[in-house]
Amino acid sequence: MKTITDLVIQKRDKDRVSIFLDGQFALGLAVSVAAGLKVGQALSPEEIEDLKRKDQTEKAKKNALRFVSYRPRSVYEVQTHLQRKAFDEETIEQVLAYLNGLELLDDVAFAQYWIEQRETFRPRSRYALGQELRQKGISREIVAAALEEVDETAAARRAAEKQANRWAGLPEDVFKEKMAGFLQRRGFSYDIIREILEESWQEQEEN
Repeated sequence: MKTITDLVIQKRDKDRVSIFLDGQFALGLAVSVAAGLKVGQALSPEEIEDLKRKDQTEKAKKNALRFVSYRPRSVYEVQTHLQRKAFDEETIEQVLAYLNGLELLDDVAFAQYWIEQRETFRPRSRYALGQELRQKGISREIVAAALEEVDETAAARRAAEKQANRWAGLPEDVFKEKMAGFLQRRGFSYDIIREILEESWQEQEEN
């Protein structure tokens, strides 16, 4: 058994406490983990290991909360992020459950968010959107449901409108070649591309 001889708030991180056992620094813990400790308390090796595990979980929670604060994330994104940070699988499962409890993880809502962002800023085909979502670990069922409302022709039209001014004044064949390549890279089908090419060129001539 070891005895707690001092508990000191760390100068560089006020959310952590330095634990001294038998007069020597032993470990640092999150304030929430150290909350029940007091000077004079005896700790067994098992209790010390348990405190370390709880501290790891708190670190992982803090890391995950920061990660999801920048933008919505899929479950898979959070999981792989924590794996890259070298947290063990048990800790990761606890953190995912914690975030679920806070309603910060929802793959259905994430898929809708992702599509809305793409539709607004970088329109692309259903196929391309589906590929992106599956790369983020979204199930095929959720992807299929989220893509139902995507109007590919309208998306291609918006994408073309954003690019058309860049190529204003080019000969018809060059304009269409550039636009076709652009739309193809966004995953649109030949039939949709052909329709949008004619519309875009017509608008160029009118302007």
